[in-house]
Amino acid sequence: MKKQIFLTVALPLMASAQTNYKSEVWSPDNGDGTYTNPVINADYSDPDVCVGPSGEDYYMTASSFNCIPGLPILHSKDLVNWEIIGYALKSLYTGDAELEQHFSTPQHGNGVWAPSIRYHEGEYYIYWGDPDYGVYMVKTKDPAGEWEKPVCVIKGQGYIDTTPLWDEDGRCYLVNGWANSRAKYASVLTVRELSADGTKAIGQPVIVFDGNGTENRTCEGPKFYKRDGWYWIMCPAGGVPTGFQLAMRSKSPFGPYEHKIVLAQGKTKINGPHQGGWVHTKYGEDWFLHFQDKEAYGRVVHLNPVDWSSGWPVMGINGEPVTTFIKPQSSSDVVVNPVENDEFNQPVMGKQWQWHANYDEKFGVPTAFGTFRIYTYKLSGGWKNFWEVPNLLLQKTPADAFTVTTKLRMTSKADGQFGGLIMMGLDYSALVVRRIGNAFQLVQMTCIAADKGKAQTEEVIATLKPTAIDKIDYKPGIHEDIYLRLKVKDSKVQFAWSQNGKKFTDCGQVFKMKEGKWIGAKFGFIAAETDAKCDRGWVDADWIRVTK
Repeated sequence: MKKQIFLTVALPLMASAQTNYKSEVWSPDNGDGTYTNPVINADYSDPDVCVGPSGEDYYMTASSFNCIPGLPILHSKDLVNWEIIGYALKSLYTGDAELEQHFSTPQHGNGVWAPSIRYHEGEYYIYWGDPDYGVYMVKTKDPAGEWEKPVCVIKGQGYIDTTPLWDEDGRCYLVNGWANSRAKYASVLTVRELSADGTKAIGQPVIVFDGNGTENRTCEGPKFYKRDGWYWIMCPAGGVPTGFQLAMRSKSPFGPYEHKIVLAQGKTKINGPHQGGWVHTKYGEDWFLHFQDKEAYGRVVHLNPVDWSSGWPVMGINGEPVTTFIKPQSSSDVVVNPVENDEFNQPVMGKQWQWHANYDEKFGVPTAFGTFRIYTYKLSGGWKNFWEVPNLLLQKTPADAFTVTTKLRMTSKADGQFGGLIMMGLDYSALVVRRIGNAFQLVQMTCIAADKGKAQTEEVIATLKPTAIDKIDYKPGIHEDIYLRLKVKDSKVQFAWSQNGKKFTDCGQVFKMKEGKWIGAKFGFIAAETDAKCDRGWVDADWIRVTK
């Protein structure tokens, strides 16, 4: 029935996909004029925000590292309710054949670091630093539409966390941090002048702040603003999980800058509140979006009020972050959250999904049958774990506790092909069905320290008869229809399975989630095999649903 529905109402379904999605597991809008942090309980690390010309369309982007599509674009009318509307990067880096090939395999933790988003003279700009290749920029007139190919503004190593500032006289300046892993120095911020169109450097860098040897070590992630004749740089310092937010000001973009701590954990339970973007609304209010590091869950997004009455942007309440607060003034009362569920009824990939490397059509594609197909990836000889698998189709964890259930069919053309549900990070665990002869095994595959090349372990849960067998085919396949589930609570994962979708049986070992390289743990689909010569098998995912 689902296949027939998809074929007859594909266009209405495309339109309905734009309706507001309300999460069952985390929605910050309390419905009474207040909100509860985090406003996005998912890993949108190093967030930045700008406001469009309407004054009530806010756009956010965040670090995406090696995940593709990259540079997520989120939209809000009130800074509390956010939805994913697209991505600015189709690949790393479109137009550069050598780099596109380089990022065709997983480059964990590399790629897009701490972007900034700005609106300038009718166009939206995003700048970011790639620590291995330089400073890049993309732009568009429509943030929900197509973005132009990335432009390399400054070529070189070590550049991270870049933000432009267009001054009233049309001149453009860029602030950035430095990655110690590449430059072999850090904790300094530099400013230089760019061409007026922001496409190239025309001035030399000047160190405007040095946190070395002080509590302001690890100063990075700077954002550049101008307010009432002052140049402002806002940046985190003191370390990622335990640091704080600095604000610094000067009458010249090149300093010297005086500085103050404007947000810190204090007596709250919100650790390391820092690194984000300030926005001034058309209602005269000031707000700061930033992240909190929650380890395996990644860096989630908080919203705090900003008070300028002292001449400094004091954030939260007296410099400490809020948990619950009055919502920003807005003409909108829409409640919407980043999408999690997917019925796979559209002929395009859902906006919550990312691959672990530049996309290849052999990774997987939507179907006209109300499913998404993920083909088995050919694991190289001597493989030990899934760390280098590029076709992992994954999304961010949406809450501290949630349940993921999926219905899928594993189709196998040869022995050893497998597919299923995975929670991926530096450590991972997956529940898969794998062909053995003319049957399938249900197997939990787990790896601790995957990034270190450690081998995975396996536990066979059950042996299953195929639910269907091809009778007419030059290379007949066998099929297994199954429901798989993972339940998350306190960073722990319990797998379960069912053959009818009604009665689920817990199985395997409880798995302790682990973050990825600069990203939170992510869940989704795995499909792979070890036979280099046979025809690929595949997973057809019918649906996936996130519930309490």
